[in-house]
Order: sequence, then C-alpha cells, then structure tokens
Amino acid sequence: MIVTFHSYKGGTGKTLISVNLATIFAKMGKRVCLLDLDFRAPSLHSIFKNGNKYWANDYLSKACNIENVLIDHSTKDIARGKLLVGLANPSTEAIREMESKDRTWEMEALGRLFSLKTTFLNDLHFDYVFFDASPGLNYSSINAIVSADVVLVVMSTDKSDVEGTRRMLYELYELFDKKTGIIINKVPSEYLASKNHNGSLKMIETHQLLMVGIVPCSCEVLGAARRYLFACEKPDHPFTEKLREISANLERLWSANEKCKMTVLGLATKMSPSVN
Repeated sequence: MIVTFHSYKGGTGKTLISVNLATIFAKMGKRVCLLDLDFRAPSLHSIFKNGNKYWANDYLSKACNIENVLIDHSTKDIARGKLLVGLANPSTEAIREMESKDRTWEMEALGRLFSLKTTFLNDLHFDYVFFDASPGLNYSSINAIVSADVVLVVMSTDKSDVEGTRRMLYELYELFDKKTGIIINKVPSEYLASKNHNGSLKMIETHQLLMVGIVPCSCEVLGAARRYLFACEKPDHPFTEKLREISANLERLWSANEKCKMTVLGLATKMSPSVN
C-alpha cells in the first residue's frame, strides 16, 4: 500500500506522524519505505542521515534508480521488519531548482512516481510505502496524492487550518477519487474535554471521510523534536499508543477499500456478457 501524508498548511506534525507510523509498522515486522517528497522544505534529513550521494530529487530527474536513493535505517528495535528511507535534497540550490521545474517535468515526475508502485510492491516487496508530501496544493504534492492508494490528511485544530482543509477537500480532493482519511493532531486535552472540536468533526462528516485518529498534544513529544524516533524510544507513551491505533485504522481502511474493489469487480464480471 502506498500512503501519502498531506496537509493544507505546514506545522501540523505531518512528518512526525509519518516517521513514527513508519517505525511502528517496521517494528511489527513489515517492510516499510519512507520517501520525502517535500521538496520545498525537506525535513527527513534532520532525522535520518544520507549515507549516499543520491536524493529523491535525482530519481525524479532520471539521474538514478530508486534503489540508489534508499538507505536502510532499521534499528535494533526493528528486529523483524525493515525501514528504508529516501531523502529530499535540503540544499538551497536543490530547493530552488525543484521550484523552477515546469509542468512538462512535473508530468514526467508523475510517471516516475507511478512506476514506483511496481518497483516498491512487486520488486522490492514493501508492505507499506509512505510519501511525505509538501503542504498545500502544488505540482509535487498533487503528484504524491494522485500516485497513492490512500491519502491521510493531517490537520490541526487551528481555525484557518480547518477552513483551508475544508476548501482543499471540497475544491480539489473530490476530483482525485482517492480513499482519504483525516488525522487531527496536536489536540489540547481541554479542547477534547470541551467538545470544541465539533467544527472539525462536522467538516469530516460532511465530506464522508474517515477519522483515522485524534492525537492529543504532548509537551514531551514536542520537546523531543527530531532528536530521535519517538516510537522506538518511548514505546509505552500515550502518543505512541495513539499511533498504534492509527496504524490499525489505516489497515482497516485499506482492507475495506480492497473488499470494495473486489465487490465491484465481481459485479462487473457477473454483468459482463459471456463469450462463447
């Protein structure tokens, strides 16, 4: 399954959630790939070090194969699974170069992302592939959304984020026809207790989207910043436990999607005229 993590605006904790979910699945014995597709503000390099000379930028520019980009970051806590990471180039020059790409290049990059599905799932045998897309709606984030099986939109309780996410879902997401779920992150405990998050929930119900998880705000998580993989270092922390719930919900979301596809395929087969 290829999952794109997206958000309307930056600062929602999208990258933190994608990194730790990838870690949780790897600890469960899954083969997981995490690919940084946020070329405007790359951030995975602050957590994972690049041990080779290639970046995700190079793959999309046809300068190398995807295998040249991926680095094995499996730790001793990941005994049965695998965690491979592909980083985006954080240099100012690389960021400027990516922002100057024209539409023709972006269309070719979309083709490169689509071709990864066969490589990742069939050749490299990954169970999960996570795309960490750039916030907002630009060519690179749209490419990441279109090429995914499932999209998880990470949002905060900030009013501008809720309203922006609503517009984004209404004006563009409905065109994608992708299985989409919502994660509300950094929710203050008093906010949950007072039920003031009804505005966010109403927006989700309106668009018939699945609430994959609500993650309470944690000073300990914020304080840890990106110094270590939180899910590995703090396996019993409420934040990690909440992410385990989200991982289970994600698997259920995908299973429901696959069952729906099989049902549609079965109906289509029954309705098709037999060929003698």
